[in-house]
Amino acid sequence: MPSDLRKGRNLLIPAVLVAAGLAVAAAGAREGDAKSASPIFGVTVPDGYRSWQLIAPALEGEPLNELRAVVGNDIAVRASARGTVSFPDGTVLVKLAWKRVPSPEFEPATVPGRATTVQVMVKDAKRYAATGGWGFGRFVEGKPVDEAQHETCFACHEARVKDRDFVFTRYAP
Repeated sequence: MPSDLRKGRNLLIPAVLVAAGLAVAAAGAREGDAKSASPIFGVTVPDGYRSWQLIAPALEGEPLNELRAVVGNDIAVRASARGTVSFPDGTVLVKLAWKRVPSPEFEPATVPGRATTVQVMVKDAKRYAATGGWGFGRFVEGKPVDEAQHETCFACHEARVKDRDFVFTRYAP
């Protein structure tokens, strides 16, 4: 294959991936579905997120006492694995959380209990310029929590991880 044709193909692949990521982000931030969209940001729980790749697990101590897992779309996984400081538009991160309970089969182990929340971050620098380029959604039993809870999302991220593009999660190799 001629080198200029290879160059064109090499430029096309990233462009297609970015377009696909932006489509996922748009799907994760649909407007008009007030029942399932988060207040303020309009973020929804993305379809198929349970099959996304794990970025990192976490344990949350008291008072929440949760097991957590952060998964991401392909853009999020690649950026996290590279240690990207500024995530590209189209990044979607989803945090799943469960109460920690002792394993009935193996005493020293902790296992997931009841689900507590699904939290979503969608990167779109233009749409969410006022919140560092991120839109947020927090859902309990598939329904978004109230506006007051969503008003705290960015403030918490800004106060603690501004220098990491407002993302707490670090890739677990």
